[in-house]
Amino acid sequence: MAWQIGVRGIFVALIVATASITPVLAETLQSTNFKFDETSVGTSGLINSGSANYGITEATGDLGVGNSTSTNYQINAGSKTTGDPALSFVVNSSGTNFGAFTPTATSTTTASFTVLNYTTYGYVVQIVGTPPQNGAHTITPMSVLGPAQAGVEQFGINLVANTLPISLGTNPDNGQFGFGALAANYNTPNKYFYQSGDIIAQSDKDSGVTNYTISYVVNVSPLTHGGQYTTNQTLVVTGTY
Repeated sequence: MAWQIGVRGIFVALIVATASITPVLAETLQSTNFKFDETSVGTSGLINSGSANYGITEATGDLGVGNSTSTNYQINAGSKTTGDPALSFVVNSSGTNFGAFTPTATSTTTASFTVLNYTTYGYVVQIVGTPPQNGAHTITPMSVLGPAQAGVEQFGINLVANTLPISLGTNPDNGQFGFGALAANYNTPNKYFYQSGDIIAQSDKDSGVTNYTISYVVNVSPLTHGGQYTTNQTLVVTGTY
């Protein structure tokens, strides 16, 4: 008995559905000035439509991807993605070497890192660490933005392309959809600065991949203590909301 009742229910439903079908779905879409001979909803098909005065080729489902922004908003068009915030950070240089210090020339080196963030409304990058040290002696950090000067004890950095004291570093590479920017004191070519804890780079919106390069300069004086100098620099990347 249960099986017979089920069959009857399905049969009645089919009759109702069949009765609801009407031929109006085949009607041509038109108005006083326009006429669509054929329409399609889907991911393929380019259909030509026209009238005495107009012609149009329409497509539904053509590929549309990319990033669009304004002062307060941005949109990423494409496949559906998760709304969970994500922050990716990679240090591309595990270690650097200044070589031998000399009072007659500036010692230089570089290091690079990459940041990507999604739905975090931006990020900040801080640098933390001491200048090069040898025992109790620390190379003087550049507390005033300025050029590298051979013979004057100083330690400084920036994150741009420089031509002095040599060709050194590169500007941030925002690639595709990156919005990374540099903080003041670290964005001026041929001028260097250093203060532990400073924000050196940031983005004020969701950002694709940005590649940064830190340029380091060290100068010593004729009276700077001899010996081996080392420094540990830590980058702290924090998402902002």
